[in-house]
Amino acid sequence: VMTRNMEAAKVLECIETAKRRRGIKKPLVIHSDQGVQYTSEEYKNKTEGMERSYSRKGNPWDNACIESFHSLIKREWINFYHFETMKEAKKAVFEYIEGFYNTIRIHSHCGYESPMEYEKNYKILKKMRLEKN
Repeated sequence: VMTRNMEAAKVLECIETAKRRRGIKKPLVIHSDQGVQYTSEEYKNKTEGMERSYSRKGNPWDNACIESFHSLIKREWINFYHFETMKEAKKAVFEYIEGFYNTIRIHSHCGYESPMEYEKNYKILKKMRLEKN
């Protein structure tokens, strides 16, 4: 979900969408910085029962993974476009994440497979191990 503002409701919408897509009843850990949308009473109330993890103030290393992703999407995709509307920007970000980053782009931390391929192979190996035991 891309928005023009940083409301807690949109963060929660993303969490619910991710839970629904992955068939998860509740996330184990939700990690974020200490932005106002993540420390609001609304966010705390709606994430009750979920483990909230926050970056330490002034420590960029706590969010290195997402900061790296932001750098990557800008370098590999966003910087090649000029968007006239929010709709165009949303479409381009969706195309990058769903049409390339998760499905085609190889990642060193996934053994040089795409995340989708890595997860598929992980599930196969897990099933094989369970059947073996």
